Amino acid sequence: MTPRRRPEFTRRSALLAGASIAGGTLFAACSSPGADEMVPGASPITRATTAAVFPATVEHRFGATTVKKQPERVVIVGLSEQDIVLGLGVKPIATTEWYGEKPYAVWPWATEALGDAKPTVLSISDGFQFEKIAALQPDLIIGTNSGMKKSDYEKFSQLAPTLPGVKGGTDYFSPWEDQTLLVARALGREADGQDLIRRVKDRFTQAAAHHPEFAGKVATFSQNGFYDGLIYVYPAGLGTDFLSLLGFTVNPDLAKLAKPGEQAAISSERLDVIDTDVLVIGAEKAADIAALQKVPTFAALDVVKQGRTVYTDPILTGAMYFVTPLSLLYVADHLTMALVDAVAGDSPQEIVGAA
Repeated sequence: MTPRRRPEFTRRSALLAGASIAGGTLFAACSSPGADEMVPGASPITRATTAAVFPATVEHRFGATTVKKQPERVVIVGLSEQDIVLGLGVKPIATTEWYGEKPYAVWPWATEALGDAKPTVLSISDGFQFEKIAALQPDLIIGTNSGMKKSDYEKFSQLAPTLPGVKGGTDYFSPWEDQTLLVARALGREADGQDLIRRVKDRFTQAAAHHPEFAGKVATFSQNGFYDGLIYVYPAGLGTDFLSLLGFTVNPDLAKLAKPGEQAAISSERLDVIDTDVLVIGAEKAADIAALQKVPTFAALDVVKQGRTVYTDPILTGAMYFVTPLSLLYVADHLTMALVDAVAGDSPQEIVGAA
């Protein structure tokens, strides 16, 4: 999945760099069962349980990289990998701005893990900033979610050991578990990476067990509005983990309407395809939701009329887009009860998120 349009997950290719999210009104949402055992953004979710082991050799899409000793100057050149390293208790010296313009390119679910660190923020608006990155004197460059090409990898490798995409993965948004393990292995913390993945899955398993009504329900996840007459909706496997982990069946009708690794582009005349048991609409700004609700064919959908639609605030929407261990935990804690209301046909026509 390429980055979306935020504006290029764009609301078209699936999740790329650009666009900023304007703040919408935030409404309180109840936490899911088990939320009291982990405050969203708690630092760090996985603490080192064993001493890091080096040298560490990891395989990736362009071969293998060896990290000879504990990295101390970790640079993130991808869209979301800061969440992974922070979840493993490592603070990067540089991050990359994807969208949202949050301080240090770190979103609320990871700020406590960042602590008082102040990483340099890189931009990808004109491609990788090789000179700026070289000046940072990195000892590990992480770009598992960066769209890094082999030529980029070769340039980065002249500066420091480099992690491109996972073996067999896509340019952007390869499975979050694969990215987490690749990064953890390079940091000499494979066991901690496995534990972090387990914690995330356990949280969702617990929520699903508390809400068996989710099982078998068909859910759709969509961006927040029309762009050039089309709304962009996510087929199974493309940023929909938060739904499948909770037990929902992700809308199967979207697969035939989307190219591999991309969203399905739906016109206002074909919105019947998203009229499923539950509909989740990610808001990037509150005004977009208001505009969407004025589209006649959208307002006429049963899933909308019957109170089975959830509208999420910009922060919760960002967490769903990021698809990282830290963001997924945030989603579990702030979305689950809204989904309970939607399944029951009792979803308020408000934007849900964190107060």
